[in-house]
Amino acid sequence: MINKRVGIIDIGTNTFNLLVVDKKEVGFDKIYSNKVGVGLGLGGINDSLISDDAMERGFEALHGFMQKCGELETSKVKAFATSAVRDATNKDQFLFKVDELFGLEVEVISGEREAQLIYEGVKMGYPFDEPAMIMDIGGGSTEFIYANKEGVLKSFSFNIGTSRIYQLFKFSDPYTIQDVEHIIEYLEEKTQGFFEGVETDVLIGASGSFETFYAILRQREYPENEFEDMDEVEVMRVLDDMIHSTMAEREKNDFIIPIRKKMAPIAAIKIKWIMNKLKVKTLTISPFAMKEGVIKLM
Repeated sequence: MINKRVGIIDIGTNTFNLLVVDKKEVGFDKIYSNKVGVGLGLGGINDSLISDDAMERGFEALHGFMQKCGELETSKVKAFATSAVRDATNKDQFLFKVDELFGLEVEVISGEREAQLIYEGVKMGYPFDEPAMIMDIGGGSTEFIYANKEGVLKSFSFNIGTSRIYQLFKFSDPYTIQDVEHIIEYLEEKTQGFFEGVETDVLIGASGSFETFYAILRQREYPENEFEDMDEVEVMRVLDDMIHSTMAEREKNDFIIPIRKKMAPIAAIKIKWIMNKLKVKTLTISPFAMKEGVIKLM
C-alpha cells in the first residue's frame, strides 16, 4: 500500500539531485531521479561564499526540479543542503531566495547528520555482515562512516571535497606525480587520526563518483538500484587511467557528467588513497546514499 509520493532534493556542492519515490509502509518505489551539475561551490567555497553566478545556476536547477515534482504530483518536497551551503557566510541570502522563488524550505544539515543519513541509505540495501567503511565523495566534503549492522561505529565529515581541492591547488594537465603527492599530503593532514582503530578491508562507495568509474570500466551506465562489487585490480586500473588522463580525454568521455570532468582525477586519487590505506580487496558500490536515507524521515 502506497503512503505518499515524495520528492527529495539534495543541494550538493557540485550536483543538485532530485529523487521522487512512492513511499510505502516498507521501502519505496523509485519514480524518477535526475542530477544537474550546478557547481554551487565554484568560485567561492574556499572563501565560505556562494557566488552570484553559482546561486543563479542553483535557482535554475531548482526551478526544473520543482516543475517535475508538480508534474509527478508529489505530496511533499523536502530539500537538504550540505557542505557549500552550511559553510557559506551568505547562506541566508541563498535560502531566503529559494523560499521566495519556490516556497521551498531547505534544511541545512550538519556533517554529522549527513554521515548518519548516508549510513541509513546504504543500509537499505547492504547487509553489513562485517564492519565496513563507507565513503561518500562530495564537492565540499567527504564522509567516512565506519559501521556495522548495529549502527555507526565512527564517522566524520571532512572538508576535503573535490571542488575545494580543485580550487585550492593549481594542477598540470595531465596531473603530475607532484600534483598527486600534494593531494595525498593534504588528505593525510586533514584526516589525521581518524583511521586509527579501524579494522576493515571492505570499502563501500556511495553513488556519485563511484558510479562514474564503474560506468567507465564497464562501458555502460550504472545499473539502477543495484549494489555492484569491483575487485582491487580492475578498480586500480580505472583509477590510474583517470588520474593520468588529460582534460581533452575526459571531455570526450560521455560517462563523466560535465561538472565532474575537471575534478574526476581528484576523486580517483582519493579512492586510490583510501583503498591503499585500508588494504581494500573489494569495492562495493552502493546506489543508495543520503537521499535514500532521508526517505524514512518523510
